[in-house]
Formats: sequence, C-alpha cells, structure tokens
Amino acid sequence: MTNTNGLNNAEAIERRQRYVEAWNKTMLTIWQEQITLLDVIDTGQLLKSPISLPVRADGRFFEINLTQQFLEYGLWQDYGTGREVSRGNNGDIGHVKVRERRQWFSKKYYSSVLNLRDFMADSVGQEFCGIFTEMFNDGLFKSMTEYYKRNKRTL
Repeated sequence: MTNTNGLNNAEAIERRQRYVEAWNKTMLTIWQEQITLLDVIDTGQLLKSPISLPVRADGRFFEINLTQQFLEYGLWQDYGTGREVSRGNNGDIGHVKVRERRQWFSKKYYSSVLNLRDFMADSVGQEFCGIFTEMFNDGLFKSMTEYYKRNKRTL
C-alpha cells in the first residue's frame, strides 16, 4: 500500500521510527548544551546524567512512549533553589538569595515536543489519506460495493 507521499507503509513506519529516535538523541544533546552554556557544572554528574531510555512504540509508531532521565539536581538548578534555603523554613530565610534560576531544559524541550507532535500528525495523516486514496483507486472499493449489493446491504 502506498502513502500519499510516495512511501509504502513499511517505509512510512521506518521514517517515523528514525525521526523519533533522532529526536530523542537531539533532546539529550540540547540538554547537555544548555547545562554547559549555563555553567551548571560542578562535578560533571548532571552533564553526564541525561540519558534516553528505550523507546516503546506500538510497532507502527502511532503511539510512542519516550522516557528521558537526568539527576534531580537539575530541577533545583532550573528552579533556582539550593543550599541557602533550609528544609522546613518558614519562608524567611534570613539572607539574600544567592542562587539564580538557570533554565537548562524548559524552552527548547517544549518547542521540540511540538515539532515531534507536528511531524507525527503529518506523517500519520498522510498514511491515512493514502489508505483512502488507494482504496478508491484499486478494485477494493469496487469489490466491496459488489459484495454489499449481492448481500443486499448498503455501504
């Protein structure tokens, strides 16, 4: 079966799989670049911590679960909190806040998620259109119509 973009179903699925895997790899690179750019490096553990866990997909890449992982310390850098705020304080920490918020994954990550969403919508939409186009172009629709006529049913 051919897609409207000239790919058969297997090629379309493989294209989506390659895109998702490349997207996952790119996200890790973006996060590491941001950590380096914002100098959120002390021991280097946060820089090394973003990893991609296996991509789980339904086999046709209509439904995809992507999981990425990084040290919790990265969230505290992103929120701008740290050692000068003691646990259980009443809100008055008694001195000027030293830490600044260093957003290392929020903006580019969100933008990339939207890009992934748009790619998947386009790819799956083209495959969907291809199914209907092919159905009307080949004898499938004609044979279905004849079947329903013989059995006195309507489409």
